[in-house]
Amino acid sequence: MEETGKAGKKSNIEINADKGAKQNSHPGREEWPHLIRIGVMVFVTFAVSILFFFALYRFEGFAGIWSKLLAAAMPIIMGLVLAYLMNPVMLWLERCFKKLLSKKMKSESKLRKVSRALAITGSVIILVAIISLLIAAIVPSVIASISGLMKTLPNDVAAFINMIKNGNFGDSKIAELASTGLQNATDYIEDYATEKLIPEAQKYVAQITTGVISVVRGLFNFIIGIIVMVYVMSIQETLAGQSKKIIYAVCKPKTGNIIIETIRKTNEIFGGFISGKIIDSLIIGVIAYFGCLILRIPSSVLVAVIIGVTNVIPVFGPFIGAIPSLLIVVIQSPWHALYLLIFIVVLQVDGNIIGPKILGSSTGLSTFWVMFAILIGGGMFGFLGMLLGVPTFAVIYYIVKRVVNYALRKKKLPEDTRDYTKTTGVDT
Repeated sequence: MEETGKAGKKSNIEINADKGAKQNSHPGREEWPHLIRIGVMVFVTFAVSILFFFALYRFEGFAGIWSKLLAAAMPIIMGLVLAYLMNPVMLWLERCFKKLLSKKMKSESKLRKVSRALAITGSVIILVAIISLLIAAIVPSVIASISGLMKTLPNDVAAFINMIKNGNFGDSKIAELASTGLQNATDYIEDYATEKLIPEAQKYVAQITTGVISVVRGLFNFIIGIIVMVYVMSIQETLAGQSKKIIYAVCKPKTGNIIIETIRKTNEIFGGFISGKIIDSLIIGVIAYFGCLILRIPSSVLVAVIIGVTNVIPVFGPFIGAIPSLLIVVIQSPWHALYLLIFIVVLQVDGNIIGPKILGSSTGLSTFWVMFAILIGGGMFGFLGMLLGVPTFAVIYYIVKRVVNYALRKKKLPEDTRDYTKTTGVDT
């Protein structure tokens, strides 16, 4: 009776494990072909992936084809990115227009078409307005900063040299070394201008011409991208339906459901992260602008734009934005640069409160995994990797979590991580 009582108190994990101990200890003969097929499939997939990327990035022929294809598809890529970013705005405007026009239009299809057309038009106007405001804020500030630097720098250098010559620098040896260094730097700049800069003027003119052509090409791609954005927004339901149709045609219904659910979750993670960071950065940029005005920071508009834009990058964004902002200000006024540094530190304390409130649990990652994603993404893909590393890793984390939980369910094991924190083993 006592042994029966103990056996009755066994957990489901132990009972199920005891029942299938012999079956799970060694795979049966009928399971070996299935396991071999899975192993071969995994090996072939990795081998083909490695060969594909090696051929793509190592061979000049493939690299050239890839570059041409990427350049040709750049307007489409730009249009798809703009459509994804502006889609929440378009949907919000569409709901507003439907409420306004629902009483005036009896036809549902006509109401939907008119609301969609007005919402797309409004989205394009908002996008162009945002870009125009950014250009109007950045370009004049940059020009003014460069002009002010060119005017004040020679006088500042001359005053510094006079201070050294008059003996106000302190130690005479240090003064002599500093004066010699400045004189050598001045001679080097003069020699460089006369011997290299002027003879290679034609080369620099060619580079400037190439840069102008690149700017014109980028502007052309942007205009085509806006047109692509309009088309994608207008037929997004049709595109989504066609994509699902292809998925169910190629895959089994169960697999298709998993793929579509994963895509939906990916869209939820990326959309929540990007829209949340844009709102967070906008708030931080506005606060930074008014703070710079109160502290009378030079080039306040440019500094606020830099702080707001770099704030899009989680964790490290504020530090990245602080470096160019402080360099811009310290040239004009070292004391104001100190004020700006203190203000940025205070602002990021506040930003660490605003950011999580807006983002919520859009990624579902802890701080450690956020830093991990930013470092790996930034190391591999630069600025774009730092920007999109967190949502990309959040999607990978979500997929791995689903696979692990599915495998645990099949083995009748608990899915909660807390059940494994102090576990030394599972009763087999």
